[in-house]
Amino acid sequence: MLQLTGKERSLLQELKKHEEVCIQKYNNYANQAQDPQLKNLFQQYAFQEQRHYDTINQLLQGQQPNLTGQGQQKTGIQFQTAVGQQPIGMHYQSAPNQSYAMQGAIAKETDVTLCNDMLMTERFVSGSYDTSIFDAVNPQVRQALQHIQQEEQQHGQGIVNYLNQKGMKSVTP
Repeated sequence: MLQLTGKERSLLQELKKHEEVCIQKYNNYANQAQDPQLKNLFQQYAFQEQRHYDTINQLLQGQQPNLTGQGQQKTGIQFQTAVGQQPIGMHYQSAPNQSYAMQGAIAKETDVTLCNDMLMTERFVSGSYDTSIFDAVNPQVRQALQHIQQEEQQHGQGIVNYLNQKGMKSVTP
């Protein structure tokens, strides 16, 4: 059983709230994204954010989380069956009938806006993990938070890579 300090418990509660927001945003944005590739990316990240949320819950319950295999990404239908239950706010809609290329500038502008908002969110959340890692006393808690922070940074890099691949530019610095 992990023993948490009051500060660790407080930090974990705050990080749990951040993860809830990330789950909701990625799910909502997956439904709003026009490009099927971006929808899939956001769905993958929503799934990973749900795992982060679950890891934090385990820590708050004094359990050592199992971090093995968490770097694997799941896609498509695997999202619904991967954890045996539907994650918070997880809703799926089918891709629009019209192809992304045919939808034009407005669709791309919408997708860029969604990406930019998620980049700002990931920067904020990653910074919160950075602070929490420094303030954590328990080495197991620190290790779990470092693992999550690394995935948060990978999410940001994945969004930047998506924008670059599509020839779109981020408006965030």
